[in-house]
Amino acid sequence: MIELEGVPELIDPVMVAAFEGWNDAGDAASTAVAHLDREWKGEVFAALDAEDYYDFQVNRPTVWLDGGVRKITWPTTRLSVVRIGGDQPRDLVLVRGIEPSMRWRSFCNEILAFAHELGVEMVVVLGALLGDTPHTRPVPVSGVTSDPDLARTMDLEETRYEGPTGIVGILQEACTHAGVPAVSLWAAVPHYVSQPPNPKATLALLNRLEDLLGLRIPLGELPEDARAWQLGVDQLAAEDSEVAEYVQTLEEARDTAELPEASGEAIAREFERYLRRRDVGPGQAPGGHATESGDASYLRDTSSGRTRPPKPVRPDTGGETGPGSPPTSGPGRQPSADQENEDGDDGPQDSSED
Repeated sequence: MIELEGVPELIDPVMVAAFEGWNDAGDAASTAVAHLDREWKGEVFAALDAEDYYDFQVNRPTVWLDGGVRKITWPTTRLSVVRIGGDQPRDLVLVRGIEPSMRWRSFCNEILAFAHELGVEMVVVLGALLGDTPHTRPVPVSGVTSDPDLARTMDLEETRYEGPTGIVGILQEACTHAGVPAVSLWAAVPHYVSQPPNPKATLALLNRLEDLLGLRIPLGELPEDARAWQLGVDQLAAEDSEVAEYVQTLEEARDTAELPEASGEAIAREFERYLRRRDVGPGQAPGGHATESGDASYLRDTSSGRTRPPKPVRPDTGGETGPGSPPTSGPGRQPSADQENEDGDDGPQDSSED
């Protein structure tokens, strides 16, 4: 561990982590943590030593100019802290990095050592996987844990997944064995439009995090980006009759599966979120503090001001993948939502080991 600054004194801290790579379809999870860091102006206080965990031929360093001086940024995992204001202030420890290439147990031990030193009360790991879900419906987000007591008290699924796993699953199990309460939140990203970014999935993860922690997160331009992304994918899908027919099939399957769940529970969650937000005016964060809307230019077409979604992949191709969303079948590739969900629900309920 390379300490960049002194360890801060924190109030009721919760650690929120996400890692680029296998568990980050559409870059949805890593973008969610980046959004929290940007909106609440996180201060980096530590970073893991890149030499210990990364293969630089897989995750290459980048060179950039700083006032004419060439500098190198090494791929690593950084920890930052944000203070959430309001009547009852608390802190979030944000862990944002890349899935390590080696020494995963040591990697998790370093993160847990900091969690212990900072007095972290719970670890929440965000992930995203590819699934048979239509882009036209709400993004399924499931909360899973290995702790039966936590599953019962926080209305989470107790994971029963068996199979290949990524750093999200390894970190969650490391927390469980260390006695640290840990939860994974998983968003299902449509496999036929898996290329990043996916602001709709990012927004869904942040909404679920709000529900889990009872927070109000300033969303900035994310809702607008999510709407523009869906409209763009709608237009591209409409240009291909095979894709349009496939999307309709997914919609029918999803609607049939969810018909019995015109649930009071879902309505209650939405109402609680509304109550948390109704006193928050434009440009304000929780507690009435002013906040910047955040730079979402990486999602926008500067000529039109609209989000530029990737072209949907034809269903018979098996889905193209980007850097944050590995292929959906074959040795060493990312399991689909159906492969990971033993209950057969529409969403990755049992995918905490992805």
